[in-house]
Amino acid sequence: MAEIASNSGWIPFSRYMEMALYEPGMGYYSAGAHKLGAGGDFTTAPELSPLFGAAIVETLLPILEGLQAQGLPTQILEFGAGTGKLAQSILSRLHELGFTLDHYDIIEISPDLAQRQEERLQHLSKELSLPTQCRWLNSLPKNFKGIILANEVIDAIPCDAIIFQDGFWYWQGVSVAKGRLTWSIGKPVEQDLLPEALVNGSFSEGYVTELHTPANAWMGQVANHLDTGLFLTFDYGFPESEYYHAQRIEGTLMVHHRHHAIQDPFYLPGLSDVTTHVEWSQIARSALEERVDDVYLSNQASYLLDAGIGDIALEIGDPSNPETFLPISNSLQKLLSEAEMGELFKVFAFSKKLSDILPDHTLEDLPGLRGRNRL
Repeated sequence: MAEIASNSGWIPFSRYMEMALYEPGMGYYSAGAHKLGAGGDFTTAPELSPLFGAAIVETLLPILEGLQAQGLPTQILEFGAGTGKLAQSILSRLHELGFTLDHYDIIEISPDLAQRQEERLQHLSKELSLPTQCRWLNSLPKNFKGIILANEVIDAIPCDAIIFQDGFWYWQGVSVAKGRLTWSIGKPVEQDLLPEALVNGSFSEGYVTELHTPANAWMGQVANHLDTGLFLTFDYGFPESEYYHAQRIEGTLMVHHRHHAIQDPFYLPGLSDVTTHVEWSQIARSALEERVDDVYLSNQASYLLDAGIGDIALEIGDPSNPETFLPISNSLQKLLSEAEMGELFKVFAFSKKLSDILPDHTLEDLPGLRGRNRL
């Protein structure tokens, strides 16, 4: 509230979201609260089952083998690795398949999550005698050759809120009224900041949505820094035709707290995860502006099924033994069901210089990415 007072009683929503999530010592990802898993505020796909990471390996392995054949380091870099369970699943599956990874790097802004990742991966390395070097980096290296992963990262990049009134779009910021945080309308949005879908579309009075300038800039930076290889991310969201649908009148902002989705973004700031759905069309355009080979978007269920998650489940579990296979079946249902994560969650990918390491291959030849491209 002090920052709002020092800025004439109004700040952009993006600044509020940035403070609520990342303010040192006070933000959701900067403080030491337990965030992920059954005892936290939300559960991610890697937390549900190691099958998620094992299926991802099917996509990654051809890339890694291509790098190895060219005498290049085999390396994966993960943004925002959570508790480290995705890294654990991927490294364990590569070990099972007899592939030795040179480096698994992580960029993590949460100190307590970085500590949990390090403890988990150190234990895994000792248990499996893995030669893979796990490193924690402060920034994405330039001219990176390898694989870049991000699971539920883009939704946590601060966005701006805007509202349609009297034929114009206005910034919707944050003020204080009666000691409480509240929405407050600011100046008109500059026309060149609006995506074409908002300039040319027809919207009802009071329609609220989000602008994702920082997320799009982040995507462009990642695409710029990747020299050769693959980018793969999973997150909830929609392409712009669905994101800016006439019936989505209240936008997509929400918070997660103790496994409840709450529409009020001002609920327990610093103690709740403020999040927004991803608008995938502009994310794809931001990557294409950096001369990537191709982009791909599909839902999580289609991706996992094409990657062979069903065969992997049968490999590690016996369907005739309900005691051991029932948990596997339950996790598959959550990952694949349209009512759970299967449709809302999307996979987005792009490649760069793929033919340098995999001649005669395109992005959509990779396991998991062979289904219908929604872009």
